[in-house]
Amino acid sequence: MPDDDATTSAARPSRPPSKQSQSSNSIKKPSQPQPAQAPSPSSWFTLPQPLRRVFDRFPLVTYPANLLPQRSSKQGNENVLYIFQKIDPKSRDAPSYNPSCLKWQAYLKFHGIPLKIRPSNNHASPTGSLPFLLPASTSSDSHRPVSPIPANRIARWVVSQGGKEDPLNWRQDAYAALIDHNIRSAWLYYLYLDQDNFQLVARPMYVTAVSNALPVHWALAHQLQQAARDELLKFSPVIDPDHLYRQASHAFRALSQLLGDNKFFFGQSTPGLFDASLFAYTQIILDDELDWVNLDLKLELQQYSNLVS
Repeated sequence: MPDDDATTSAARPSRPPSKQSQSSNSIKKPSQPQPAQAPSPSSWFTLPQPLRRVFDRFPLVTYPANLLPQRSSKQGNENVLYIFQKIDPKSRDAPSYNPSCLKWQAYLKFHGIPLKIRPSNNHASPTGSLPFLLPASTSSDSHRPVSPIPANRIARWVVSQGGKEDPLNWRQDAYAALIDHNIRSAWLYYLYLDQDNFQLVARPMYVTAVSNALPVHWALAHQLQQAARDELLKFSPVIDPDHLYRQASHAFRALSQLLGDNKFFFGQSTPGLFDASLFAYTQIILDDELDWVNLDLKLELQQYSNLVS
């Protein structure tokens, strides 16, 4: 019976219900399913009270960028380049022992940029790596803090200061690969994976100079050697030092032929970024103040007089 007829039958005289109606009335209609309530976001994951109290005491925060090193210039009237370097007043303006730092140190010198050198490390760098340049503040903004310039922006900054922009040369990228791959790969093995050279050269520069704690020494030494190993394994499944040194020798020969009797590469009258990139390796490889035990890479380089003079 339709529900509409139930209301009209209520006004009629009542009659005892039949058995059929009793049985039909005893059958309950299935209830309509109720839509499930979506759990509140807070009920998805609830921290136990002990952990919640810990997080309440130590809230998660986003830290600002690293502050400048304490040895940073206070006057702000000079350009300061922060590099890997011995912490010794006698070597304040001496070349860096790190190729990446020495490349930009030489480049700035080539362009006659007046600057001071300060020893530092990656942990003290606001950019997370060395080198970085803290430019002198101008007279108009002498009271405003200057922003550090990372390595990949130094060349652009030099041009903005009136420096000469390196001319485009279609051959330069091809020859730059000899420095960035062949020579660099041999250098990584020479410094970090040759055990004698690592103990007497790399360890004093990058490990013991950072901390006096022996566990820190062990961890840093392991990280440095593993990073060099991982980098070399990107290009070959086997690390073969003889092959690496041969590849470096081929690169030295090609660069020596490219330079020829010229003083600087690509016929330039003044040294540019390419010259600085090669100098960054040759200077350190030939440095007699470093206690190299294995001289394989040095002997390969010394065969090409126009690269070492």
